[in-house]
Amino acid sequence: MKHGAIEFIAGRLQLSVEKINKVTQLFDEGSTIPFIARYRKELTGGLDEEVLFGIQKEWHAINELVKRKQTVLKSIKEQNKLTPDLQHRIDQCWSSQILEDIYLPFKKKKQTRAEVARKKGLETLAKIVMSQRYPFPENEAKRFLNDQVQSVEEALQGAQDIIAEWINENDIARKKIRDQFSRFARIESKLVKKKETEAQKYRDYFEYQSLLDKCPSHRLLAIRRGEKEGFLRVKLSVDSEKAFQRLERIFIKANNESSDLVKAAIRDSYKRLLSPSIETEYAKISKVKADEEAIKIFANNAKQLLLSPPTGDKRTLGFDPGFRTGCKWVMLDEKGSLIDHGVIYPHPPQSKRDESKRALWNLLEKYNPEQIAIGNGTAGRETYDFVKAICNKKIEVYLVDESGASIYSASAVARDEFGKLDITVRGTISIARRLMDPMAELVKIEPKNIGVGQYQHDVDQKKLKEELDQVVLNSVNRVGVNVNTASKHLLSYVSGIGATLAQNIVDYRNQTSGIKNRRELKKVKGLGAKAFEQCAGFIRVPESPNPLDNTGVHPESYAIVDRIAKEIGVAKEQLIQNEQVLNSLDLTKFTNASIGAMSLTDIIDELKTPGRDPRGSASAVEFSESIKDLTDLKIGMELIGVVNNLTKFGAFVDLGIKESALLHISQITDRYISDPAEVLVLNQRVKVRVIGIEQARKRISVSMKNI
Repeated sequence: MKHGAIEFIAGRLQLSVEKINKVTQLFDEGSTIPFIARYRKELTGGLDEEVLFGIQKEWHAINELVKRKQTVLKSIKEQNKLTPDLQHRIDQCWSSQILEDIYLPFKKKKQTRAEVARKKGLETLAKIVMSQRYPFPENEAKRFLNDQVQSVEEALQGAQDIIAEWINENDIARKKIRDQFSRFARIESKLVKKKETEAQKYRDYFEYQSLLDKCPSHRLLAIRRGEKEGFLRVKLSVDSEKAFQRLERIFIKANNESSDLVKAAIRDSYKRLLSPSIETEYAKISKVKADEEAIKIFANNAKQLLLSPPTGDKRTLGFDPGFRTGCKWVMLDEKGSLIDHGVIYPHPPQSKRDESKRALWNLLEKYNPEQIAIGNGTAGRETYDFVKAICNKKIEVYLVDESGASIYSASAVARDEFGKLDITVRGTISIARRLMDPMAELVKIEPKNIGVGQYQHDVDQKKLKEELDQVVLNSVNRVGVNVNTASKHLLSYVSGIGATLAQNIVDYRNQTSGIKNRRELKKVKGLGAKAFEQCAGFIRVPESPNPLDNTGVHPESYAIVDRIAKEIGVAKEQLIQNEQVLNSLDLTKFTNASIGAMSLTDIIDELKTPGRDPRGSASAVEFSESIKDLTDLKIGMELIGVVNNLTKFGAFVDLGIKESALLHISQITDRYISDPAEVLVLNQRVKVRVIGIEQARKRISVSMKNI
């Protein structure tokens, strides 16, 4: 059965059976996606994390399908209805949809109209009518009258009910109607009566129609949300007359009164059974498709946000701005540890501006911060301008996305880190640390709360979590983790570690005053050979006497590096960052059965730039000083902004004020693009022109065209 599953996945993903077989074997052995992608390239042919995750999802789905097959087979066997042909059909089936169609006639049913008719002894009459060989069904029906069936009409109606159920359970009929829904289904939404005032945010969908497969994912998710909230009525439909014609071509075999009864059963079956069933199925399919697209966009945004450049180990002054409650501040040292905290009130209603200036001057004088982080929420721009006017030019001032900071501050993670501190101080620390190392801080927050994407609360939450957890896992391992400074939350995302081992590593390093080399990881409680294999290459130990312990070279490849060094007559320390020597190597001399050209190339690249952070370095953005809020904007203004969210229909741009501007996909470039991500990335600086302002709805539209 496994071979059939492998072939099915290979066909779906357009990959070789050999690759799928090797990858699934690695999964079954407990290997993670980052490990396979980085250190098993020869086995996979260099498949990246995204492809490997696709294989993993398919493999899990196949395993679930196999379990369902076993349940179906057991049920049919218990009914003594399992034939060799049926067994073969189920064994060869790799679609859950088709499997359920096969199983439908054998499912235990509730008290349906057909079941009632069968109990009255009318199934034989149904077979007679269905055969359409008897032109006068009334005559046949008389033979089935009894104390439970009082009339010919009742007998024929019962037979028709049974035929309707047969039609509904016929896999060819279901396939035909399914095909019609797939190609021609229309989605229609209408306002629920007397809900117009409450439903204004859904006004685009009060009278909406579209072909289902042409309805953009963001529209479908909005419509379904409106339906869930009770503002919209939503329906999927196809041309019923064409559906009747399709079904009649399958079941009508003559032209007589029996055929007329079968036609009536077809219409009844379609309206009462088939159409509602397939409509529900396609409502689910379209929702799943929209979810997948929204989740993919969210995941891409989350990846870019997690891989945002850090500013590094710098003394950081952080602010969580506010009007009435003041601006909370924290001072952190180079490692992100809290030195001091307080609050100032430079804005209305307190307006203690002079007092706040003196307090800020004192902070700058006392702690000499190298950079300042300011949350971009309420009063963010006002605080930015206030601080910027006072600071000297040597201190970089950043507006930092504070999405999820309040959720973090109230979380168990924050209580564990800063249990005695006020919740507002915890949030401010998070904002400051996000500037120093975005990823290290963002991993503490549930990914769906980090402020990118749309409709994250409307999509399948299990699938969203799976996708985002994988994004975090891939991002953390792409960068690597300092084993002696990383939080347990960051360590838990290292390949092969998880929450329990992360805590054990923290406990061990606290007891031993730090981990001295990668080999020492094997002394950590519970960290066995498999976990070491999976995590070692992603762990960095700057304190180690072996320089390879602070690189992405896996310990299993240290012998190769030693061999290269010996071959050319230098110490391995002299290989590191020695591009001239490394570029002159003949790699074919060092390849073997386990280390091929791809892996060896990775090793050489790592030796050239050991421990290189792929995220680059951060720099502050200078927003227009004349734009403080929405009222300062004018049509035609050209401004510098930062892309802070990407969707399928466009991007949102931070202009340095509370409201983000919509950059519609049609306003990004003169050429056609199907996705804003073809041109834009998160945190990209862009020059835009204001083309629309809706003060009442607090909406801004901008364009990048002709600038």
